Formats: sequence, C-alpha cells, structure tokens
Amino acid sequence: MSQNFPKDSKSIEVFGMKLLLTSAGVNNPSIHNALVDLLSKPISDSNALCIPTAMYGHPWVGPGDKAWEFISGNSENPMVDLGWKSVGVLELTALPSIDKDRWIPLVRETDVLLVSGGDALYLNYWMQKSGLAELLPSLDAVYVGMSAGSMVMAPNIGKEFVGWQPPAGEDEALGLVDFALFPHLDHELLPDNTLANAEKWAAGVSVPGYAIDDQTAIKVTDGVVEVVSEGKWKLFTL
Repeated sequence: MSQNFPKDSKSIEVFGMKLLLTSAGVNNPSIHNALVDLLSKPISDSNALCIPTAMYGHPWVGPGDKAWEFISGNSENPMVDLGWKSVGVLELTALPSIDKDRWIPLVRETDVLLVSGGDALYLNYWMQKSGLAELLPSLDAVYVGMSAGSMVMAPNIGKEFVGWQPPAGEDEALGLVDFALFPHLDHELLPDNTLANAEKWAAGVSVPGYAIDDQTAIKVTDGVVEVVSEGKWKLFTL
C-alpha cells in the first residue's frame, strides 16, 4: 500500500537526492519496489556505499558485531545484502582525517547510500563534521535510511530519542526534510514505542511527524512524499 501527498505549503523542500526512509530496512516487496523505482535501474547494476556510523553512538548496536553484521550484509535488516553490483564502506568518523579528493569523488559516483540505524544525533554530528551533510544536496544518489539513518533527515528528532549528547545539547538534526520520524511503531522489543507515545512525541517536534512500523517507509521524490507500507503508520500534523 502507498499513499501520495502532493506538494503544498507544508511539503518538503527536497534537494536533488531521492529518499527512501525506512524503519527497519528494505524488508518487504512494497519497499523493495519503491527502491527499484527510485534507482531507475536494477539493483544488480547499481553501486552502493554503506554508512555504519550511527551504530557506534548507540549502546545496543555498536561498536562490535552488530556493525560487522550491517557492513557484511548479515543483519536482520535487508540493505547491504540486496544484490548490489558493488558495496563499499563510507565511515564518517574517518573522513575528517583524509583529503576530500579521496572520498568526495567516490560519493558523487555512487548510485545509493545505505545509512544504518543507531543514534541519530551521533550520525548528525559526524555528517556535519565530515562534510557529507554539505555534500548531500548536490548528489544524484538515492539515500536509503534505516531508523536513525532516516530520522537524521528531520529538523529535530524529539527529546524521546536523545541518547548520545551532542555538543549543543539539543535534538536538532539535518533539516533536509520538513517532517520527523518515529520509527519501530509497536515493536515487540520496544514497549515504549506505542501509538500513544508517538502522539506525545509528535507534540514536541517542530514539524509534522510520521510514526511508522518496521513494514513501512517514506519515499520522497521531487518534493512528493509517499508512504509505502505493508504495516501500520500514522501522520501527526501540526
């Protein structure tokens, strides 16, 4: 199931990239089809870069075996293991220590960025510090986020999701879309991720908010927001 939301005064001011913002990866046929549509060519002909950085900021998923599982395509959340022509690793914490001409051409040439879950504010910090955040609006690549990798696109993530403390001490993120995300709705291992708590979260963010379960994603193309779902979701408006 999908639902389109055409441009209006509250629609996102999207940049050149196409977005697929998931809760738990490309884990059902509808989300998979949405990815193929964004790529405009087969996955097997597409080159990918995976970004595990967010995992290191979250105590549940990194550092350690979970980061390796994501990078190697052995996680429970399909992203790296979809049959790409090639997959490379872009570790944002390393980028400030190397010359930009060693990594910017690589990013500009890739077809898709696969951005893991973890801690959204840690990811935001390193996207800014590495220079990737500044580069993102000019890319032609498809951006595929999972959990924190999706949340980071919002203007702010909500105090409920603040874990790692950024230097500024706030919950601001990239602000490249004008909606926020509450992932893992009604997840059996996350008892606080209820619809009632999502509604409270939505009251504290500065933009409309989507609560999405692990069978749902938000697809953004040319300023149009589309919910792609085989599960449950809800839009909270201001």
